[in-house]
Amino acid sequence: MGGWNARRIEEFFACRLVNVRRSNVCSNSKALDENPKASSLVFLGGESQGGSYILRIRLAEHTALQFGGFKRGKIIELPVGEYVYVGSATSEKGAASLANRLVRHATRSGGKEPHNIRGEMLSRFNAIGLGNGRLKSTGQKNLRWNIDHLLDLPAADLTGACIIRTPECLERRLGKFLERDLCTIIVEKGLGANDAPGNTHLLRLAAGDPWWTMLPGRLRAHLGI
Repeated sequence: MGGWNARRIEEFFACRLVNVRRSNVCSNSKALDENPKASSLVFLGGESQGGSYILRIRLAEHTALQFGGFKRGKIIELPVGEYVYVGSATSEKGAASLANRLVRHATRSGGKEPHNIRGEMLSRFNAIGLGNGRLKSTGQKNLRWNIDHLLDLPAADLTGACIIRTPECLERRLGKFLERDLCTIIVEKGLGANDAPGNTHLLRLAAGDPWWTMLPGRLRAHLGI
């Protein structure tokens, strides 16, 4: 290791340690097959019509994608696997309410088939009074946010969501919480977080069902809800 000073050697082994920790934690999460499957839709918080959420997305094939005008139309490589996305919709009614925003995420543009979870959303939301039984018709969906471009793909499947009903916008805090998670990987800095400079809200996830099963408890502890 000629030419390496003490600081470079220390940094090298520190990076190795982080990578080993990441591998061990995420591999152990995948291996816990005896754990129950995570529910598709999990609800936390109170009875607000607004809130924040974490989406679970499965990408079935390797994709090179432009996210609209993000980074001047840069093409971003997305490997096969699971992704998480953090968003919020804090209005008590209308298109910017929590239920309507989530149903919009589960809808594709141009009359294409919606995500399978859309029917479950409509049923569960009505059952618990989320949307007050007045969910807006999505009509013609335009691709507006970074996440729209991913969720519009046939190869991308919205499979679940952890939904926090609160008038407080938790999007930034949730984004940082996920960025620090040992099982998440930043594919492109800033992706999905145009309204939160310095954050990244669309990340790759190297974990499976047990990670999602434990997520609600971790969020309760982290957010104090």
